[in-house]
Amino acid sequence: MNGQSGRLPAAPMEPIAHIRSDFATKFGVPRQAGLVEELRAQVVFAPPFRMPEALRGIEGFSHLWLIWEFSQNRGRGWSPTVRPPRLGGNKRLGVFATRSPFRPNPIGLSCVRLEGVEWDTPDGPVLHVSGADLLDGTPILDVKPYVPYADCRPEAAGGFAGSAPEGVLTVDIPPELLSRVEPERRAALFGVLAQDPRPSYQDDPGRVYGFGFAGLEVRFTVQDGVLTVTDIEPSGI
Repeated sequence: MNGQSGRLPAAPMEPIAHIRSDFATKFGVPRQAGLVEELRAQVVFAPPFRMPEALRGIEGFSHLWLIWEFSQNRGRGWSPTVRPPRLGGNKRLGVFATRSPFRPNPIGLSCVRLEGVEWDTPDGPVLHVSGADLLDGTPILDVKPYVPYADCRPEAAGGFAGSAPEGVLTVDIPPELLSRVEPERRAALFGVLAQDPRPSYQDDPGRVYGFGFAGLEVRFTVQDGVLTVTDIEPSGI
């Protein structure tokens, strides 16, 4: 132990995997895991951990905890108080009373559904999951099974986030634009848009927003509770 502080030295950690998801940028990523169950992603393990033995028995669980790093926040520091988007960005709360990415240790936690395990791929065993709220390439620090009898607390109080977000939008995507989205990703796109990707403090009906999704750039406007997609084109054009 450190004789001056009485604290143990920091434990070294390295990513064991990364996520493959349809989100190239943070904008558009659901604010919590499970809000859009139609989203599909894969957990791809790093070479030292691509061992079927390490996943033996995981197929018996319906849900997993992913412990991951807010990698885009490296070196950006932290603040003891933050402005949660859920409260409109107008009220400060303690960082440990929120899920803000600006933390002393930038660690995130997501509960996802395990859709299946693909055991034999060029990348070793791959976990197929749904409902993930992670940016493509996010480093995964650990994977743990969700244990219902211990992890589920129906009586728990949720503080300022005690209920699901309100104000789900009606989504209008013209058929000619929707045809540019792969059929298996259309339900997920509707779900993402219905959750209203905009910052909670922005409500400008004349503004065109855009984000990357599944190799596409999706642009939209919002007015009177209706989100209208104005363009969908391949990213990079």
